[in-house]
Order: sequence, then C-alpha cells, then structure tokens
Amino acid sequence: MDAQVRSEEKFSKISISYEGKEEGEYVCSTIDKITSKYQIKPETYTCKISNKKDVVVIEYQDDINREAGVIFEEIIKTLNITKCD
Repeated sequence: MDAQVRSEEKFSKISISYEGKEEGEYVCSTIDKITSKYQIKPETYTCKISNKKDVVVIEYQDDINREAGVIFEEIIKTLNITKCD
C-alpha cells in the first residue's frame, strides 16, 4: 500500500493504492470511519491502475481551512502507510 498527496489553494487530494479485495475493503472501511468523524465531506472514487492494483482517491474541494491535512495524516497513520509522495 502506498499513497500520493496533492494540494493546491483550496483543493486537497490523496490517492491510496491497494492490492486485492480484502485489502481494498480494509482501506475503504478505514477511510469511511475516519472521514465520517469530520464535518467537511470528501468526494471519493476508485479506479483500477493495473491488473493487480486499484486506487481510491479522496478529494476535498473548497478546503479553505486546510482540514484535509489532518484527515490525511490520520488515514496514513491508521493504514500504516510508509511510502507517501
């Protein structure tokens, strides 16, 4: 599992790649638990990046107060992601 974070003025996004159905269910349920604790709500979608890997993308539009950074940190720590670009 690895992640990539992108951020601009009012926009923040994290992409987390995972492999297999079981890992995907764990990633998605973890994301749901964490994001539901916060008032700001993301747009979330998944896509296939190879025969073995999928990616879930979490985007925050109009993130004026930069709340997404705290949420992304919690997700990364909870999922024990060691590689994040």
